[in-house]
Amino acid sequence: MLLNTIERGPENGDLSHPPVVFLHGLFGQARNFGFFQRRMAATRRTLALDLRNHGGSPHGMMDYPTMAMDVHETLVAHSALPAMVIGHSMGGKTAMMLALNHPNAVHSLIVADIAPGEGGFAQSRQLAHDLAALPLPDYLDRAGAEAWLGQVITDPPVRDLMLMNLELGEKPRWRIGLQQIAASMSAIIGWPPIVPGVHYNGPTLFIAGGNSRYIQPASYPAMRRLFPHYRLETIREAGHWVHAQAPAAFLALVQGFMDSGHGGEA
Repeated sequence: MLLNTIERGPENGDLSHPPVVFLHGLFGQARNFGFFQRRMAATRRTLALDLRNHGGSPHGMMDYPTMAMDVHETLVAHSALPAMVIGHSMGGKTAMMLALNHPNAVHSLIVADIAPGEGGFAQSRQLAHDLAALPLPDYLDRAGAEAWLGQVITDPPVRDLMLMNLELGEKPRWRIGLQQIAASMSAIIGWPPIVPGVHYNGPTLFIAGGNSRYIQPASYPAMRRLFPHYRLETIREAGHWVHAQAPAAFLALVQGFMDSGHGGEA
């Protein structure tokens, strides 16, 4: 499946470095990384992808091997391999699976607040099913949509996130593949078995939110086994949405990772 892609690059067309690829989290979209893409596009070719069932990409059932295949197929079509891949949450799991299944396609890897293994998204499972069961009215403006979503979402930031996935007006509709997401939540929460001995040898940075519980010490053995050259950094003031809650600190860690040589020559 070819994914909808937002591409930005330097005006001078410098392609001496591997492109940078951004993969968003559950219920997100490519433009969630817009701040970072604009900053990095001054010197790098950048591509932000809408994962399947999100943004402008096609819909279908989801699991991480399939989503990693989507990303690989899309980057091949854009002649954007090998790439430095940055993924948050569900996008981080997809990025890890891409690195494990196609190690030559991933120059280096940054995973934001998620670990390789089952976990995370517990509240999202119920949210996906509640939203899928909520009948759409004949008309919605923004105020009406906020009230409509408020029936199942009490947290304003989450409500704002879901508003971005609604097409308002007459006969409103979900832009995302909500039914497919709800049906795939077990796979999204889960993590497929990895063949013993399979690992990614490239440089890997995990960035955790200090107020998040998505990366725990219990995850470290799997992180070391699958990504033996990983490093873990924590942004203490951030939660799970680490890049949105502490953008300057997140950008500094990414830039430091790149400046240390892990962003490397193409």
